[in-house]
Amino acid sequence: MPTKTLSIRMDDGDYLFLSSLAREDNEDVSKKVRELVDLGRIMFAIEKYKRKEASIERASRIAGVSISRMIDILREYSVEANLEYEDYLQGLKSFRKIWS
Repeated sequence: MPTKTLSIRMDDGDYLFLSSLAREDNEDVSKKVRELVDLGRIMFAIEKYKRKEASIERASRIAGVSISRMIDILREYSVEANLEYEDYLQGLKSFRKIWS
């Protein structure tokens, strides 16, 4: 996957924190930032889903994972499903399309 370079400004405290984390794991700061961004995407998706601002499908896109992985993540964080009856019917309809 192609990568982009991003320059950001942060206060000294945040930089020291990131540097410390990177040093503890024997990694560079850039890798630690990418790791935290990935985790942040997941946590953001969980919050959106919990607030009913995102479906499982949208939450999976926000998190950058498959729907099945998002379901597993929600279970790992003990997040209850917020499926409405219409969601269930739409899922059943999609499932039938796949298997017909």
